[in-house]
Amino acid sequence: MFGCTTFFAQKKVRYDLYVRDTTVNFAGKEKFAYSVNGQIPMPELHFTERDTAEIYVHNELNTETSIHWHGLILPNEQDGVPYLTTAPIKAKTTHLYKFPIVQNGTYWYHSHTKLQEQNGMYGAFIIHKRETEPMKEYTLILSDWTNMKPFEVHRRLHMANDWSAIKKAKIQKGAVQSYGDAIAEGRFKTKITNEWKRMLAMDVSDVYYDKFLANGKPEAEAPDFKKGEKIRLRIINGSSSTYFWLNYAGGKMEVAASDGMDVVPVPVDRMIIAVAETYDVFLTIPEDSVAYEFTATSEDRIRHASLWLGKGVRQLASPLLSLKYFDGMKMMNDMMRMDGNLDDMGMNMSLQQMDMNVVMYPEITGEKGKSSNNDTANNRYNSNALSDIVTLNYAMLRSPVKTTLPDAPTKVLHFTLSGNMNRYVWSLDNKTVSETDKILIKKGENVKIVLYNNSMMRHPMHLHGHFFRIKNSYGDYSPLKNVLDIMPMETDTIEFAATESGDWFFHCHILYHMMSGMGRIFSYENSPPNPQLPNPEKAIKKLYADDREFHFMIQNDFASNGNDGEMMYMNTRYNLQAEWRLGYMGEHGYEVETHFGRYVGRMQWLFPYAGFDYRYRRMGIDEVEKNIFGQANTKDERKALCIGVQYTLPLLFIADGRIDSDGKFRLQLMREDIPLTKRLRLNVMGNSDLEYMAGLKYVLDKTFSLSAHYDSDMGFGAGFTFMY
Repeated sequence: MFGCTTFFAQKKVRYDLYVRDTTVNFAGKEKFAYSVNGQIPMPELHFTERDTAEIYVHNELNTETSIHWHGLILPNEQDGVPYLTTAPIKAKTTHLYKFPIVQNGTYWYHSHTKLQEQNGMYGAFIIHKRETEPMKEYTLILSDWTNMKPFEVHRRLHMANDWSAIKKAKIQKGAVQSYGDAIAEGRFKTKITNEWKRMLAMDVSDVYYDKFLANGKPEAEAPDFKKGEKIRLRIINGSSSTYFWLNYAGGKMEVAASDGMDVVPVPVDRMIIAVAETYDVFLTIPEDSVAYEFTATSEDRIRHASLWLGKGVRQLASPLLSLKYFDGMKMMNDMMRMDGNLDDMGMNMSLQQMDMNVVMYPEITGEKGKSSNNDTANNRYNSNALSDIVTLNYAMLRSPVKTTLPDAPTKVLHFTLSGNMNRYVWSLDNKTVSETDKILIKKGENVKIVLYNNSMMRHPMHLHGHFFRIKNSYGDYSPLKNVLDIMPMETDTIEFAATESGDWFFHCHILYHMMSGMGRIFSYENSPPNPQLPNPEKAIKKLYADDREFHFMIQNDFASNGNDGEMMYMNTRYNLQAEWRLGYMGEHGYEVETHFGRYVGRMQWLFPYAGFDYRYRRMGIDEVEKNIFGQANTKDERKALCIGVQYTLPLLFIADGRIDSDGKFRLQLMREDIPLTKRLRLNVMGNSDLEYMAGLKYVLDKTFSLSAHYDSDMGFGAGFTFMY
């Protein structure tokens, strides 16, 4: 749609950005963060189309950093993805980004290094038209903040830890969806069906956030707007993983642009803004002496950030009621097949027109759910068909100018968005970025991408350095965007003209999904060498290291009758795991099992492994240990190599079958962390060696639990469990 030399640069605009460590207190605790020029968000940058940007980034950190100019059309080496398009900015160095401004609209910029974006490295990038009618405007950048270190958030997501849900349960009843919750709501069958299909509890957001921020504050104010004024509100979702529902107390919103590109204004009552999307909306101030609330409520509805427009008595926007989680769980049960794939039941969903989560919205379907004459397969989840509340979707967006691509050969690509919540692996076609080759495209051709979302999460897919058309019923006037929010079970088609050169990232913009591997690299054939990356082979290995990263977990039970625990060191595919038990009394002995294996399949239910077992227990003179296969052991000390396989069964039980170098078989069945209530968990285990265990754990916080258990070897014990 654009070329980097479309306009002749008229004026150089320089900014100096100083990246520093800092501490902030957004949510009651002093926490580490990154600031730029002493502020969070980063400074709001303003340009006019045809300017030349000269942006000096002074890295005063003790680690490397980067800046990506989100949504901008610019030379490949200026795009800002370290080790892919641009060299990382090393500690204590300065890097110059210089590029022509060839577009206008609402954009933003952020770090593309590790998890730095979550710690404050995001800011607005506004490009004004050279000739336009004057209109008052205001820029609003939304973000999410957690007091937990982002590395900890990412690590715990890979452990299927539900501390976020426990935290949410303080605000929203049923967020954990325990068996106690299910029984209390008459949804025991729904809960059993959910776990029978090997699914975890229903949620729409992976992370619990302590605060949501509007321009770096829980509440922002714009008091200077007067009665009757029409303003342009530039909205940027600069969050790491939060979708926001947008509502305005002063009436309807007119959506005028999306991802920087104009659309024919469309009035709506509310809209959801995906991670990394931008929207321009026109708002009218109805009265003087009133401050009208514009709210951004997290998709999970645990809290919101506000912008107050005008001055005077505060007019609140209508709050969004808590989600009906068990209605969502039932919907998920209906859609999920036993093999882990989704069944769209012939609905052919696209363009956000049918939201599977609408069953959880009380404002649409009622407090206890509501029947509707329109309750058919085609509009069962269409909020605009079920309610008078008008919600924006992509089918409503129309470009004011033709967006047709040049007449050229077309390369067609198909991707299935795939995910595994149990182990938090996100991919395209069940392959992460590091597991695939770059996708070669040719300059001058058109590229069509057909995307199907085979997961129960929304994914904001972002293409660097290009705008694409989202094909909808407006045909030649289909809208241009650079982020596609694709909902569960949707199939959407996007297309773009290949006008650039070099390598360009295409990825989910939920930070923790991207870091887990959900993306691809488009590479233009016969591109000139990138001067930023003199050793491209070494550079790409650094990029691939992100989704290959290993995460460590340990759990240890300190009980009155002994000590037992487990350790895992794992990444998207591989796991090194160790389990141990130590009896305090001499006759109980001790044992250690260590295994290394690889998860197989999209859902990763299968885990073949090999390992080593060691056990010591003083046996009586005539004592014999037997298993159900009649195999016997009389040794005090036993060392053995083993091979085996674990498989996740319905109801999330783990079946483990193995044979060791002594020829001994063992079958085992176990499940941990069965949620009896919000904090009370049940663990059970039994195996063919006639060993068994049952225990309870009461979760105190993300690290400690009170625990009690009965073990066939060591008897009853009570104490506490430490988890990291």
